[in-house]
Amino acid sequence: MLRPVSCFLPLVSYTAVPMNYEILLGLRYVRAKRRNGFISFISLISTLGLALGVAALITVLSVMNGFQKELRTRILGVASHIQITGWDNELTGWQQVADAALKNPDVKAAAPYVSEQAMLSFDQTVRGAMVRGVLPAAEDQVADFAQHMRAGRLTDLQPGGFGIVLGIELARALQVRPGDKVTLIAPQGLVTPAAVLPRLKQFTVVGVFEAGHYEYDASLALIHMQDAQALYRMEDRVSGVRLRVTDLFDAPRVARALQDAFAGQDLLVGDWTRQHANFFRAVAIEKNMMFIILSLIVAVAAFNIVSMLIMVVTDKQADIAILRTLGASPASMMKVFVVQGAVIGGFGLLLGVAGGLLLAGNLDVVVPAIEKIAGVSLWSSEVYFIPELPSEILLSDVITVTVMGGLLTLLATLYPSWRASRVQPAEALRYE
Repeated sequence: MLRPVSCFLPLVSYTAVPMNYEILLGLRYVRAKRRNGFISFISLISTLGLALGVAALITVLSVMNGFQKELRTRILGVASHIQITGWDNELTGWQQVADAALKNPDVKAAAPYVSEQAMLSFDQTVRGAMVRGVLPAAEDQVADFAQHMRAGRLTDLQPGGFGIVLGIELARALQVRPGDKVTLIAPQGLVTPAAVLPRLKQFTVVGVFEAGHYEYDASLALIHMQDAQALYRMEDRVSGVRLRVTDLFDAPRVARALQDAFAGQDLLVGDWTRQHANFFRAVAIEKNMMFIILSLIVAVAAFNIVSMLIMVVTDKQADIAILRTLGASPASMMKVFVVQGAVIGGFGLLLGVAGGLLLAGNLDVVVPAIEKIAGVSLWSSEVYFIPELPSEILLSDVITVTVMGGLLTLLATLYPSWRASRVQPAEALRYE
């Protein structure tokens, strides 16, 4: 039955207030009780689906950020921000190079090092290792070995004492403990009339470190720099100088500045982003792929709003026709349903952002609770060498997800709103 025009007369008074009547009508449609309960159900599902997708996207991105931070922390706890070497991997006059680098205001500390390969042997067990000769006091300023020591101290490395500090996995492979003596076999041999004999030297294990990064824990051995120079016959030469900068993310710029400063001196300057590019590139690719995959979930949830709005438009055809006869333009009809869809999508978006922030910020509580309830292990510190699932919430990720969800929601409202603007009053009211 055709509704009286007086039912819509209050809408005329809305034009006298600052807020447009399209917004008021769109908000009223959001709050109105549906004659068709299925439409309300679809609206609820669309809102919850959008919220779930946004929350999942924020949580996963935060976990990927946490992994990236953990990987960066563990690598840079052993590696250096910037490394200066010679073209032949040998550096003469390292003190002058270190002093020149320290003149840069962004460089905090410098330490020389000797890097060579060797074989370590203990009780018929042999393992390859990367031997790094260091000055303990200077090394503590460019790396965080003191925080990773599981036995002994880095300062136990004394010149002429031939002590050695092993990564924990390397120590396990050799089955050695502090106090045991291991034989270091250098690749440079001794030339004798009879044959070329390998150079052997016994070292006493004075410490064990655990960086949490398998590459270093399983292959790195530290000795005093003077012992390394004597063993590898380097005299006063070193392999290079390691630097720590104020802001590790600024290391590429500082490295370029140092390369320009050392122009013409046959020196190579590299930063941590180049030395470990594969690790960080892999994490970045995984993060981007997870963003794309989970964005599809958000898109599906957002476009559920399309079906909901189309049903609303069909349900409200008589109302649309009456408003058109009262002088409402097609553009006004579009605004009504854009407002309705935007409010529903915006509510779901805000709910998802709040849920995602809450979940990502409390993974250390949520994951153990799920494991306890389900009786399964979701995270093993023995596999990942990280005690708990890492998470780091970045404001840029939250803003990106929010903007993307908002744009998808607005796009989802365009077609149903256009359908509403195309409703012909005569056709819509024919059977009322």
